[in-house]
Amino acid sequence: MNVYDFDNTIYDGESAMDFFFFYLKRDPSLFKYMPKVFHALYKYKRGNVTLEEAINDYGDTVSDYFVTITDIDSIVCDFWDKHEKNIKPFYREIQKEDDLIISGSPEFNLEEICKRLGINHYIGSVIDFETGEFKRFNFKENKVKAFNELYPGHEIDDFYTDSLHDLSLIELSKNAYFVKGNKITKIK
Repeated sequence: MNVYDFDNTIYDGESAMDFFFFYLKRDPSLFKYMPKVFHALYKYKRGNVTLEEAINDYGDTVSDYFVTITDIDSIVCDFWDKHEKNIKPFYREIQKEDDLIISGSPEFNLEEICKRLGINHYIGSVIDFETGEFKRFNFKENKVKAFNELYPGHEIDDFYTDSLHDLSLIELSKNAYFVKGNKITKIK
Protein backbone atom coordinates (compact mmCIF):
# COMPACT_ATOMS: atom_id res chain seq x y z
CA MET A 1 0.00 0.00 0.00
CA ASN A 2 1.28 3.46 -0.91
CA VAL A 3 0.42 6.24 1.52
CA TYR A 4 0.45 9.96 0.87
CA ASP A 5 0.21 13.01 3.03
CA PHE A 6 -2.12 15.43 1.25
CA ASP A 7 -1.31 19.10 1.83
CA ASN A 8 1.88 20.26 0.12
CA THR A 9 2.48 16.68 -0.96
CA ILE A 10 -0.05 15.82 -3.66
CA TYR A 11 -2.01 19.05 -3.20
CA ASP A 12 -0.09 22.24 -3.94
CA GLY A 13 -0.87 24.25 -0.82
CA GLU A 14 -2.74 23.85 2.44
CA SER A 15 -6.26 22.73 1.50
CA ALA A 16 -7.78 23.61 4.89
CA MET A 17 -6.47 27.17 4.64
CA ASP A 18 -7.57 27.41 1.01
CA PHE A 19 -11.02 26.19 2.06
CA PHE A 20 -11.14 28.75 4.87
CA PHE A 21 -10.36 31.61 2.46
CA PHE A 22 -12.79 30.22 -0.12
CA TYR A 23 -15.53 30.06 2.49
CA LEU A 24 -14.61 33.50 3.82
CA LYS A 25 -16.00 34.97 0.58
CA ARG A 26 -19.35 33.35 1.37
CA ASP A 27 -19.38 34.37 5.01
CA PRO A 28 -17.44 37.57 5.76
CA SER A 29 -18.24 37.17 9.48
CA LEU A 30 -15.28 34.77 9.52
CA PHE A 31 -12.95 37.79 9.43
CA LYS A 32 -13.19 37.92 13.21
CA TYR A 33 -11.39 34.56 13.34
CA MET A 34 -8.43 35.72 11.22
CA PRO A 35 -6.03 36.37 14.13
CA LYS A 36 -6.65 32.89 15.54
CA VAL A 37 -6.33 31.28 12.11
CA PHE A 38 -2.97 32.92 11.42
CA HIS A 39 -1.73 32.12 14.91
CA ALA A 40 -2.75 28.47 14.47
CA LEU A 41 -1.07 28.29 11.06
CA TYR A 42 2.12 29.78 12.49
CA LYS A 43 2.17 27.24 15.33
CA TYR A 44 1.43 24.39 12.90
CA LYS A 45 4.23 25.38 10.52
CA ARG A 46 6.72 25.58 13.40
CA GLY A 47 5.58 22.22 14.77
CA ASN A 48 4.67 23.85 18.08
CA VAL A 49 1.16 22.50 18.46
CA THR A 50 0.12 19.36 20.28
CA LEU A 51 -3.25 17.70 19.99
CA GLU A 52 -4.25 18.92 23.42
CA GLU A 53 -3.16 22.50 22.71
CA ALA A 54 -4.97 22.61 19.39
CA ILE A 55 -8.20 21.35 20.90
CA ASN A 56 -7.91 23.65 23.92
CA ASP A 57 -6.95 26.71 21.88
CA TYR A 58 -9.19 26.30 18.85
CA GLY A 59 -11.72 23.57 19.55
CA ASP A 60 -14.46 25.78 20.97
CA THR A 61 -14.13 28.30 18.14
CA VAL A 62 -14.32 25.59 15.50
CA SER A 63 -17.18 23.82 17.29
CA ASP A 64 -19.25 26.96 17.68
CA TYR A 65 -18.86 27.85 14.02
CA PHE A 66 -19.30 24.41 12.43
CA VAL A 67 -22.75 23.87 13.90
CA THR A 68 -23.94 26.94 11.95
CA ILE A 69 -22.87 25.65 8.52
CA THR A 70 -25.59 24.34 6.25
CA ASP A 71 -25.16 22.53 2.94
CA ILE A 72 -21.49 21.68 3.48
CA ASP A 73 -21.50 19.13 0.64
CA SER A 74 -22.42 21.77 -1.94
CA ILE A 75 -19.80 24.17 -0.57
CA VAL A 76 -17.11 21.47 -0.73
CA CYS A 77 -18.04 20.63 -4.35
CA ASP A 78 -17.77 24.31 -5.29
CA PHE A 79 -14.40 24.50 -3.55
CA TRP A 80 -12.99 21.52 -5.44
CA ASP A 81 -14.38 22.80 -8.74
CA LYS A 82 -11.95 25.70 -8.29
CA HIS A 83 -9.07 23.93 -6.52
CA GLU A 84 -8.82 20.49 -8.12
CA LYS A 85 -6.20 22.01 -10.41
CA ASN A 86 -3.87 22.12 -7.37
CA ILE A 87 -3.38 18.34 -7.46
CA LYS A 88 0.24 17.85 -8.51
CA PRO A 89 0.74 16.04 -11.82
CA PHE A 90 3.18 13.51 -10.38
CA TYR A 91 0.44 11.93 -8.30
CA ARG A 92 -1.73 10.97 -11.27
CA GLU A 93 1.33 9.44 -12.93
CA ILE A 94 2.08 7.06 -10.04
CA GLN A 95 -1.41 6.59 -8.58
CA LYS A 96 -2.43 3.03 -7.66
CA GLU A 97 -5.82 1.53 -6.84
CA ASP A 98 -5.04 0.88 -3.17
CA ASP A 99 -3.49 4.30 -2.37
CA LEU A 100 -4.25 5.82 1.02
CA ILE A 101 -4.34 9.53 1.76
CA ILE A 102 -3.59 10.35 5.39
CA SER A 103 -3.91 14.00 6.31
CA GLY A 104 -4.61 16.48 9.04
CA SER A 105 -7.19 18.07 6.74
CA PRO A 106 -10.82 17.36 7.57
CA GLU A 107 -12.40 14.30 6.02
CA PHE A 108 -15.46 16.29 4.90
CA ASN A 109 -13.13 18.12 2.51
CA LEU A 110 -10.97 15.12 1.53
CA GLU A 111 -13.95 12.95 0.64
CA GLU A 112 -14.93 14.91 -2.48
CA ILE A 113 -11.44 15.23 -3.95
CA CYS A 114 -10.67 11.58 -3.24
CA LYS A 115 -13.87 10.60 -5.05
CA ARG A 116 -12.91 12.76 -8.03
CA LEU A 117 -9.41 11.24 -8.14
CA GLY A 118 -10.63 7.66 -7.70
CA ILE A 119 -9.00 7.28 -4.28
CA ASN A 120 -10.98 4.86 -2.13
CA HIS A 121 -8.98 5.12 1.08
CA TYR A 122 -8.39 8.26 3.13
CA ILE A 123 -7.98 9.24 6.76
CA GLY A 124 -8.33 12.83 7.92
CA SER A 125 -9.43 14.84 10.89
CA VAL A 126 -13.07 14.25 11.75
CA ILE A 127 -15.51 16.91 12.90
CA ASP A 128 -19.01 16.08 14.15
CA PHE A 129 -21.27 18.58 12.37
CA GLU A 130 -24.03 18.20 14.95
CA THR A 131 -21.83 19.19 17.89
CA GLY A 132 -18.97 20.86 16.00
CA GLU A 133 -16.47 18.87 18.06
CA PHE A 134 -13.36 17.13 16.81
CA LYS A 135 -13.72 13.37 16.91
CA ARG A 136 -10.21 12.84 15.55
CA PHE A 137 -7.40 15.33 15.08
CA ASN A 138 -5.17 13.55 12.57
CA PHE A 139 -1.76 15.07 13.19
CA LYS A 140 1.76 13.75 13.88
CA GLU A 141 1.66 10.44 15.79
CA ASN A 142 -2.15 10.39 15.62
CA LYS A 143 -1.77 9.52 11.95
CA VAL A 144 -0.05 6.24 12.88
CA LYS A 145 -2.69 5.53 15.51
CA ALA A 146 -5.50 6.08 12.99
CA PHE A 147 -3.68 4.02 10.33
CA ASN A 148 -3.23 1.08 12.71
CA GLU A 149 -6.84 1.26 13.88
CA LEU A 150 -8.39 1.55 10.42
CA TYR A 151 -5.93 -0.60 8.43
CA PRO A 152 -4.69 -3.27 10.87
CA GLY A 153 -2.10 -5.59 9.41
CA HIS A 154 -1.41 -3.37 6.39
CA GLU A 155 2.12 -2.30 5.57
CA ILE A 156 3.20 0.96 3.99
CA ASP A 157 5.35 0.27 0.95
CA ASP A 158 5.98 3.86 -0.14
CA PHE A 159 5.16 6.95 1.90
CA TYR A 160 5.20 10.49 0.46
CA THR A 161 5.24 13.61 2.64
CA ASP A 162 6.39 17.21 2.73
CA SER A 163 7.02 17.33 6.46
CA LEU A 164 9.06 15.77 9.22
CA HIS A 165 5.89 16.03 11.30
CA ASP A 166 5.22 12.67 9.66
CA LEU A 167 8.36 11.07 11.10
CA SER A 168 6.33 8.31 12.76
CA LEU A 169 4.86 7.32 9.37
CA ILE A 170 8.28 7.59 7.73
CA GLU A 171 9.65 5.15 10.30
CA LEU A 172 6.72 2.79 9.72
CA SER A 173 7.15 2.67 5.94
CA LYS A 174 9.48 0.51 3.84
CA ASN A 175 10.38 3.50 1.62
CA ALA A 176 9.81 7.19 2.19
CA TYR A 177 9.92 10.19 -0.13
CA PHE A 178 10.12 13.88 0.66
CA VAL A 179 8.09 16.11 -1.66
CA LYS A 180 9.04 19.76 -2.08
CA GLY A 181 7.09 21.45 -4.84
CA ASN A 182 7.36 19.01 -7.72
CA LYS A 183 10.70 17.55 -6.60
CA ILE A 184 10.58 14.09 -5.00
CA THR A 185 13.57 12.83 -3.02
CA LYS A 186 13.90 9.37 -1.52
CA ILE A 187 14.77 9.72 2.18
CA LYS A 188 14.41 6.10 3.26
